[in-house]
Amino acid sequence: MKRGDFIGLAIVTLLVVGLQVLTQILHRDYYLVQGTMAAYTAVVVMGLGLVMGYAGQVSLGHAAFFAIGGYTSAILTTLDLGTFATTPFGGLLRRLGFIVMRERLFGQESIVSVSPWIAFILALMLTAVVALLVGYPALRLRGHYLAMATLGFGLIVYRLILGSDITGSTDGIFGVPGWTLVPGVRVSGDRAYRVANYYVAWVCALGTLVFILNVVGSRVGRALRSIHGSEKAANAMGVDTARYKLQAFVISAILAGGAGSLMTHFSGGIGPSEAGVLKSVRYVALVAVGGAANVWGGLIVGFGLTFLSLRGCFGSLDDAVFGAVLIAVMTLAPEGPLVPLRRGLRHLALRWLPFGRSGNGGGEGGDHGSA
Repeated sequence: MKRGDFIGLAIVTLLVVGLQVLTQILHRDYYLVQGTMAAYTAVVVMGLGLVMGYAGQVSLGHAAFFAIGGYTSAILTTLDLGTFATTPFGGLLRRLGFIVMRERLFGQESIVSVSPWIAFILALMLTAVVALLVGYPALRLRGHYLAMATLGFGLIVYRLILGSDITGSTDGIFGVPGWTLVPGVRVSGDRAYRVANYYVAWVCALGTLVFILNVVGSRVGRALRSIHGSEKAANAMGVDTARYKLQAFVISAILAGGAGSLMTHFSGGIGPSEAGVLKSVRYVALVAVGGAANVWGGLIVGFGLTFLSLRGCFGSLDDAVFGAVLIAVMTLAPEGPLVPLRRGLRHLALRWLPFGRSGNGGGEGGDHGSA
């Protein structure tokens, strides 16, 4: 990370805290619900940006990875293992904390199910395995062929969810229990935990930001940028393009699966629409609007547009407004709106501020490290 990244991180942190404080002062803490969900969406967008902006690949199946993570956690934490828990092996798992007893909703009898921690880990593992199985053959394709392959994968997952009883078919899965991370911090939709969930989501979002900034600034990031520039040239220079593209794809899939798991516990359920193709298309569009190779753009645009959409600011014209924004950005600022904004602010600083005149105007480095 560069100096500008640390400054940007501090500014975003202050804005996050300021937004939460403002909602408390105005007694509008229900805004934090949409803020939490938008932060998890930003995690998916930043992960997908690693694939699109640096590996130069287009994936139309990231909603499927989100759904795999969410449904895995939902199934495991709502599955009644009462009979299995009475066996010696089940008793051992219960003593180890792998399976736990909890109360059903509406005062029904207690059930024994998988611990949310274990379910989360298994969700990440399953997402990684599926990403490897899909990515290994698919990433040998290029251009629109890869997009079509990942689109087909997304359609398969969506149809499997719709046609399976274990996933609740068209109804989805509801009654997913809350997840106690530490005493006093519980990932759930309970009003008492709104503030805690808001900060948990933003810790995940900012953690993802820092992680990806470090990746793109490392040797791996340089290799990915060389692949994006010219895969043939990268191969000629000895870069193992297939391995690096697969690594980026799996990392982005794991981030999507983790966000899906957390979102499921926060929402208390998950439905098949989360795996829909239009959801994947929206993720791709958010990456494009924010600037494919701009990690900060993915965070800000992914959160901002999703928050406005969840608040219903555009009403029934939500998709139309989203499409208009996409067209405008792709026409006027194909690298993302934050890049020309940064250049404009730098130009004003160099022109009007006394200390700016002594600078060399070189900035903080590449676009990935500054908003």
